[in-house]
Amino acid sequence: RNQIGQSKVVLRATIDDVTASSSTQSKGFQQVVKENDEKKKLAPLSSGQIKEKLLNLLPRMTGTDEEFRAVENYVNALEEVYAPPQTLDFLNLAVAGEWQLLFSTNLRGGPRPNFRLKEMFQKIEPSKLEGTITNVVQWDLAQTETNEGATFDCSGTFSAVCNYSINQGARMVSELKDHKLELAKGSNVPQDVQGLVGMIHRSMPTELFDPTDHAIDTTYLDVDLRIVRMTGPNFEGVRDIFIRRGSMEINPIGTD
Repeated sequence: RNQIGQSKVVLRATIDDVTASSSTQSKGFQQVVKENDEKKKLAPLSSGQIKEKLLNLLPRMTGTDEEFRAVENYVNALEEVYAPPQTLDFLNLAVAGEWQLLFSTNLRGGPRPNFRLKEMFQKIEPSKLEGTITNVVQWDLAQTETNEGATFDCSGTFSAVCNYSINQGARMVSELKDHKLELAKGSNVPQDVQGLVGMIHRSMPTELFDPTDHAIDTTYLDVDLRIVRMTGPNFEGVRDIFIRRGSMEINPIGTD
């Protein structure tokens, strides 16, 4: 009788496992079908139309899985039709300048009541097969409290200055050269410089804080949009999306 009871338990466990596995497979299949449908919707669109959808979505993201899947689909669609520059001179001309960070798959940390980043951008200065990439953040820090709340009395910029070399196609192999902290004109002096740098480090994508031992692959590039993929031991597969600084106004509300 005990053996029969044990057999019933084993049978029930087996049935439950099969049911759970079937449910998981069903959800996975439904997800694949949904992603294929989304890709089919993008197929007839031009790269300009897909780019417009991407730039319309990014400033309005709330962090849902559906939004991230849409970004991934838009990025993949742009990369599929991307024709990279055929010469080094054209590549250097296309990447040179200042690029505002719009999206990263490696953004960390949430808002802090006494600290904020106003802007993150990347300045690229090419010189043949070498060059300099400077990742800049503009920051504000509140060190005093009033009845009306925190007063942001410290402000400035933080820069990660990196050297790079091109050793394969358009791949940029980067190495950190220096970190620089500069105060804005009229700013108070931070009371805790190390603490400030720590907040900056936790707030900006780590591949921009220190990209040493990593390479940057440009997977899409046009006049005002640039998409890169990191390759290396710590940030493998991280994607960053930039727009040319000052080239367009990003509307966080937008229209569908």
